[in-house]
Amino acid sequence: MKIIGLTGGIACGKSTAAAILRSLGAFHIDADAIAHGLQQPGQALYEGLVRHFGSGILRADGSLDRPAIGRIVFSDEKERRWLDDFTHPVILAAVKARLAEARAAHPPAVLLDVPLLLEAGWDRLADETWLIALPHEVQVQRLMVRNGYSRMEAEARIAAQMPLAEKRRRATVVVDNSGTEEDLKAALRRLWRERIDAT
Repeated sequence: MKIIGLTGGIACGKSTAAAILRSLGAFHIDADAIAHGLQQPGQALYEGLVRHFGSGILRADGSLDRPAIGRIVFSDEKERRWLDDFTHPVILAAVKARLAEARAAHPPAVLLDVPLLLEAGWDRLADETWLIALPHEVQVQRLMVRNGYSRMEAEARIAAQMPLAEKRRRATVVVDNSGTEEDLKAALRRLWRERIDAT
């Protein structure tokens, strides 16, 4: 069983790639979904975030106002570092529990889907790192369209992540997603045949 660490810059198409790899038979461990579950009232991340940031990050229904948290951490490097230092160990423990479940299921491959895989050092959990990448200008445009950001907001979100050039250097495989979804499917099917089916 091969563990693939899947990552990509924001708006590079990592979620689409994950869905394609799931359809090929990968056991999908989605760190974002795990984090989302842990951000529900009463869960570990929720309680810690409210303790740190206060009730100003809550919506009227008591749920976390994620955009409000985003505005805080993307404008204050110290707060962003605190957020990473607090959330990563909690999410990592949950991810490791899912990896144990995956090993018991014996799938052909496990997809460790983590946006900040390299930044958090979680690539050490994977046998290979697959990066979904775009040229910078295409990434900016897709992020502006997807999230309704201004160019300045999009550039700030991209700048907050490890540069794609550094991710390219550290990845086992780089998949350029500047084409169509069909192009991406074809590229991932080819990789699956070469790196998963052939092993």
